[in-house]
Amino acid sequence: MATVLGFYNYWVVIVLMMAGLYILISRYNLIKKMIGLSIFQTSIFYLYISIGKVENGTAPILNDDPATIYSNPLPHVLILTAIVVGVATTAVALALSVRIYENYGTIEEDEIRALNAGEHEL
Repeated sequence: MATVLGFYNYWVVIVLMMAGLYILISRYNLIKKMIGLSIFQTSIFYLYISIGKVENGTAPILNDDPATIYSNPLPHVLILTAIVVGVATTAVALALSVRIYENYGTIEEDEIRALNAGEHEL
């Protein structure tokens, strides 16, 4: 039981990932799909940040002690970049949702499909 509780950060990642995936798959509203995608993305951020944590690790500045444990800054740098890309992607998705709403009058995926099917029949 201690081993399972020792990896609580991975359990949090799994729960967030499954919640985001469920929201993404089960909802037809485009805004709700974006929220699910953001939750899924956040779980990946937590995963990388928890992997990058080194217990008793110091900043990777070289010193004369060979027993020094260094922390790898690469996961944190990658996540910082991923956060910026995620915010930009969300902004583009919201802009597209506004344009879809202006054209169709709805952001429900099934209603948009029905409207498109009606246009093709004419």
